[in-house]
Amino acid sequence: MNVDFRETIGHCMQRDLEGVSEDTCAVNAASLMAARRIGCLVVHPPGEEPQDPHIIGLISETDLLRQVMAKGLAGGGTTVGQIMASPLLSIPSDRLMLDASHFMEKHGIRHLCVSEAHKIVGLISVRDLVKHFVYAEKGPIRDLDDVYRPLSVLMRRNIETIDRDATLLTVAQRMGEKRIGALLVTQDGETVGIVTERDLIHKSMAHNQDPAQVRVASVMTQTLIDIDINRTVHDASDLMAEKNIRHLPITENRTIVGILSVRDLVKMISVRDRPRFLNQQ
Repeated sequence: MNVDFRETIGHCMQRDLEGVSEDTCAVNAASLMAARRIGCLVVHPPGEEPQDPHIIGLISETDLLRQVMAKGLAGGGTTVGQIMASPLLSIPSDRLMLDASHFMEKHGIRHLCVSEAHKIVGLISVRDLVKHFVYAEKGPIRDLDDVYRPLSVLMRRNIETIDRDATLLTVAQRMGEKRIGALLVTQDGETVGIVTERDLIHKSMAHNQDPAQVRVASVMTQTLIDIDINRTVHDASDLMAEKNIRHLPITENRTIVGILSVRDLVKMISVRDRPRFLNQQ
């Protein structure tokens, strides 16, 4: 599959949006995300018809983790309207996918609303961006094809860890403090799994569990999915898409030497395209 790396957002955005009312509690929002296997929801005022809602905000897994779980708030007593991102950040559908990567990187977000005639009509995610650029015939990711061991350039070598007996409250606070979405889990100094932002929201908050009482071991993924440092960016992106994961440990001689996230790929895209972007501003 070959695509044009200069394609517009309107050709790649998601038009079918899952939404909730702003008076929905955080637990129910998390439950819907878990059921739909998605990372964000649009928000509309109470009482509006879901067929044609007026979108007033966006709620993501990150919002739930940082604004509710990490603060020790009760998910059942916190509404979406209290923590949603509003006013909305949006980008016109006729802008380039490259422009969306710059916008997301600048604001540190994974989901961006798309507008047409001043109305929100879709959503673009970091996964959409990465999938698009990986399959483009040329562009920022293709430029790395001739780079020796490109995963070593993209990955983060500073790996954050957490003990398997730590509480989810501690995990959420650590993720919020470090502004990251995953921690490798250790036991007696050995890596035994990984715990992600999605694990905390889908496996714990969605079931209204008390994060101060639940341990990492009960929600972590024990079977690590990793990739060798000598593989390509295309291989890494395909593996993350196939396994529906956003974080991928990088190994060298079977030892974990770094971790790659979908957001790392988007950051690389915007960095390599920055001269063109700034020249057009």
